Amino acid sequence: MDRIDSVLGDLPADLYITDADVVSRYLTDFRRFRTGRSRAVLRPRSTAEVQRIVASCAAHGVALVPQGGNTSYCAAATPSTQGDELVLSLERLNAVRGIDAANLSLTAEAGCVLSVLQEKADDAGLMLPLDLGSRQSCQIGGNLSTNAGGISVLKYGMARDLVLGLEAVLPDGQLLDVLQPLRKNNTGYDVKQVLLGAEGTLGVITAVSLKLARKPAQTVTAFLAIGEIGVLTAILARAQRFTGENITSFEYISHHSLALLLAAQDELRHPLSAPSPHYVLLEAQTCSPVLAIEDAVGQLLEELMGEGLVTDGTLAAGAQQRDRLWYLREHIPEAEVANGGSVKHDVSVPTSVLPAFIADASAIVEEHGAGGRLSIYGHVGDGNVHFNVVAPAGAEPGQYKPWLEREVSPRIYDLAVAMGGSFGAEYGIGVVKLDLLDRYGDPAKLHMMRAIKSALDPAGIMNPGKVVRA
Repeated sequence: MDRIDSVLGDLPADLYITDADVVSRYLTDFRRFRTGRSRAVLRPRSTAEVQRIVASCAAHGVALVPQGGNTSYCAAATPSTQGDELVLSLERLNAVRGIDAANLSLTAEAGCVLSVLQEKADDAGLMLPLDLGSRQSCQIGGNLSTNAGGISVLKYGMARDLVLGLEAVLPDGQLLDVLQPLRKNNTGYDVKQVLLGAEGTLGVITAVSLKLARKPAQTVTAFLAIGEIGVLTAILARAQRFTGENITSFEYISHHSLALLLAAQDELRHPLSAPSPHYVLLEAQTCSPVLAIEDAVGQLLEELMGEGLVTDGTLAAGAQQRDRLWYLREHIPEAEVANGGSVKHDVSVPTSVLPAFIADASAIVEEHGAGGRLSIYGHVGDGNVHFNVVAPAGAEPGQYKPWLEREVSPRIYDLAVAMGGSFGAEYGIGVVKLDLLDRYGDPAKLHMMRAIKSALDPAGIMNPGKVVRA
């Protein structure tokens, strides 16, 4: 009996799937870059069953690949091609354990889909601030394991900033239970933070207590045209002042990105009367029913247009129009896919230099990219821009993209790092960015990461080959 057979022999038959057709659904990453092999998918229904699985794998030396909604852009939840790893799906660990409205907190299991948790919070008259384009399929455990960002980071922070408490199974099967939804708990190291952003390499997150916020009583959404990208940060600063720091989203969309989407989906219409080189999708929210936030945004736009910083704009007249504006922002990746996909550069720089980065990086592609089409969009408020390049019209994407990654992408990453930024803003490392971490990572940080991995997972059974090289 081999090691995997020994693990499966330790477990009830209803905790795993071995049917090859079913297992195959768990083996390819979201962007279809990699397809691995695994003889079984483990599907626990409780934390106790996760402990049982991990303990058995530790005893028999079998590696585990934790998987949530499998929406990682970096193949963090994909097994290797060797077939000696088991996939651990958290999809059945999906109970909402409770909502404490007075404490502004929600406790849920790792397999809960993000949109479901948003709905539960809404039913309680509150809001879960974490919001991503993949909300209908991503799971909260994966969101935490990758420290997901999204469209509300400007006001509410990354996924880790919303975590009050955590429950996780460590690589030896031991249960870490620091799930209390407390905002103050200074009792030694904040060990839960080690697991957030670790992409399943240090343990399996099984439950979390999250901060909730008051539900917005007013939302104002504006789609703005700007002629010069250099005014982005000035517009953001003024918007925050005018609204009393109530800007929740400040999203940049390039003309190229919007044009790709409008061309890919004929039913869509441009929200403004004429095209512009650059656009901003701005949203302000307040839970106050009496603050005149719409007046504040109106006065802001009047001043910005009077000074020529904004050349055109529209305010959403209601929820339906707001949804249409957000559709444009959130479906740009689909337009890239329709054009053969893109080479993605998920970079961040200080917000003060973001316009300069976009301009300089665009010049790099224009000079060295052999006609590549830019698709640039992102979260101006937190310095994270998705600087993507689509193959030229008529070119073979399968040939062009590897060439660009090899010849041009290093120039873009070098620029971001030279400007005090990072090659990885919100997608994580997974497998895809291991070489970049080796190239740009601080040596002392990499030493600490390897030391933590060695201390918590000496046998190397937790998501091997991801984030930290052996």
